[in-house]
Amino acid sequence: MNYRNPVSNRHGTIDCEIEHPVYGWIPFTCDPSDIGAAFDTAELFLTMTPKAAPYVAPPPPTQAEIDEATAQAVRAERDMKLSKEVDPIASNTLRWEELGAEAKISISAYRLALLDVPQQDGFPNDVVWPTKPT
Repeated sequence: MNYRNPVSNRHGTIDCEIEHPVYGWIPFTCDPSDIGAAFDTAELFLTMTPKAAPYVAPPPPTQAEIDEATAQAVRAERDMKLSKEVDPIASNTLRWEELGAEAKISISAYRLALLDVPQQDGFPNDVVWPTKPT
């Protein structure tokens, strides 16, 4: 079996490319316990092991990266609340017109509070969600 670019991965297997007789060079993860391949993966694994580049673990995320991921998750939750709790009422003229003045004010205030979530002092790690009007 022809192979190239072997690199050990975090699972203890080896990522590489193998030369497929029909498709040419294709990505392949060589697992010595794989019995479903048309060739001996254990033999290929032993052949590649001394030549495989070592696995290098990625560095842990920075606090800025963690905060950005948290901010994206909070915004996604906020967007879901807008689309499921506010938009079906506020964007439907018939439903909106059926509401009384107090209900319209409550829903409008809730919508604005949701939109303002990213401006909160604790954002993204300490968010206080507005209360949905009943």
